[in-house]
Amino acid sequence: MPYYVYVILCDDGSFYTGYTKNVKSRLRLHINGKGARYTRMHKPKGIVYTEQFESRAEAMKREKRLKKLGHQQKRRLVKLQSSKKDKRKTNVSRITRSPRSENCRKDHSDTGSQR
Repeated sequence: MPYYVYVILCDDGSFYTGYTKNVKSRLRLHINGKGARYTRMHKPKGIVYTEQFESRAEAMKREKRLKKLGHQQKRRLVKLQSSKKDKRKTNVSRITRSPRSENCRKDHSDTGSQR
């Protein structure tokens, strides 16, 4: 079973980093005040970053490295992952109308043009 390292953005703009087997249930614990002491004092808004690992040891090592990063470095990490997700969403080809319609519009992301 995989392990995950996650970063939570808190209401005050701070970050909390941890590891878990189940990100959704762990976030619920943090939100309900049953997670870490830090997230009881700094209310979590949501998960802003995740990484998946094959073993607990790998996840724990990565968590330790992430906890050593400064606030700005974590912000860049979060921004980098979110921009990668945005690119994956825009690369999806879609047809907005029936191909038989004279007003058929296609996404031309494979030709390099953007709409």
